[in-house]
Amino acid sequence: MLCDVLHQWTRTPSTARHDAAVRRLRASYAQIPAGRPVRLAKHTSNLFRPRAGTGQPGLDVSGLTGVLGVDPAGRTADVQGMCTYEDLVDATLPYGLMPLVVPQLRTITLGGAVSGLGIESTSFRSGLPHESVLELDVLTGAGDVVTARPEGGHADLFAHFPNSYGSLGYATRLRIELAPVAPYVALRHVRARDLDHLARLVADVVGSATHDGRAVDFVDGVVFGPGEAYLTLGRWSDHEPATSDYTGQRVFYRSVRERRTDALTTYDYLWRWDADWFWCSSAFGVQHPLVRRAWPRRWRRSDVYHRLVGLEHRYGVAARVDRWRGRPPRERVVQDVEVPVERLAQFLSWFDGALGMRPVWLCPLRLREPHGPGSARAWPAYPLEPGRTYVNVGFWGTAPIAPGGRDGDLNRAVEHEVSRLGGHKSLYSDAYYSRADFDARYAGPGRARVRAHYDPDGRLTGLYEKAVQRR
Repeated sequence: MLCDVLHQWTRTPSTARHDAAVRRLRASYAQIPAGRPVRLAKHTSNLFRPRAGTGQPGLDVSGLTGVLGVDPAGRTADVQGMCTYEDLVDATLPYGLMPLVVPQLRTITLGGAVSGLGIESTSFRSGLPHESVLELDVLTGAGDVVTARPEGGHADLFAHFPNSYGSLGYATRLRIELAPVAPYVALRHVRARDLDHLARLVADVVGSATHDGRAVDFVDGVVFGPGEAYLTLGRWSDHEPATSDYTGQRVFYRSVRERRTDALTTYDYLWRWDADWFWCSSAFGVQHPLVRRAWPRRWRRSDVYHRLVGLEHRYGVAARVDRWRGRPPRERVVQDVEVPVERLAQFLSWFDGALGMRPVWLCPLRLREPHGPGSARAWPAYPLEPGRTYVNVGFWGTAPIAPGGRDGDLNRAVEHEVSRLGGHKSLYSDAYYSRADFDARYAGPGRARVRAHYDPDGRLTGLYEKAVQRR
């Protein structure tokens, strides 16, 4: 009762501020001349596609970064589109609740995860972030703000919005489902005998949500090489005698191979990958004990590392050093792909031989079935098959370009292999598909119909232009 009263007390002024922020957003959109690209004026990004400058101010989203209200009884939250998951989790955990899927990096926004794709260790039972959206307000290319729901007059926009990356508009408010939490997450790191055993283990755990007779609430994994792969199985826990902290001197991914069991507070579990950007902080020396002691804890965050990568892309210091040392040029290979679990071993073997990047991250997922088997909803722009288990494989780094090769060859090879195995690829990074192939994979005809309705003058940049042509 007290939570309900507090919720009502805080919601009214928040709604007024939200309405004012939406008016500023619409005004900033109206000020962008026709024919000029539209982009968000935001300071952080988790995209690895270049954001082209426009010479014009971006959309004013400065007032759209918070949580409007949490309904603990209904287990829902009304959230502004530019709210980061860090702030969203801070608002829901005091009620003993969390979003159904919390992507691994603190500064991913809810609107970004829904219009793009987010994934985490609850995705084997809760799907992707857009599957817990009940309704959303969208600023369309026509400059209108419409409320889209699974049914009704804007159901077509609701269905095509996931994986649209702003090409169909920008979410200003989303109502999402929440799930109850326990204080702790207890972990088991289970080593697979080989890649075939790894795939069978994933299928069995996802199918039963158990392992060795114990419940499994979270599943992800790390492959350090073809002969060394682990699944990390988590379960809710009300009591733990001791917990680990991976924001200090210790690094989470190393613990996967160093210990069989572990425990974290729920908060620390949700952000276990962020302090070292999975393992990518090693590129900045942050995993070296001496550097780590000197590196401020507040800077052990994915957004800090992302900014450093942005500076490298701008100035190319590492590439110049490599040329000076006579090393071959390197291609950036930053991708998340989904392959059917029965083809996981085949893809991992191919990937290790073709690129040799290690380690890689694994995260099983299935379309969510909120009302039991057979109740999964299809999403046109990222067509996963209902009832089928996929495994996200994430790899983020660089690999040498072969003599006589060209930049992009390795990413093209990944695209080809993923397609050959019946998988899909996220679009937050480099893509090389032809337009025909792209439209066939990402609901091009349906998206065009929706875009023609909500953006009749074509003011928003199309998805193909964003994902493929802007490199």
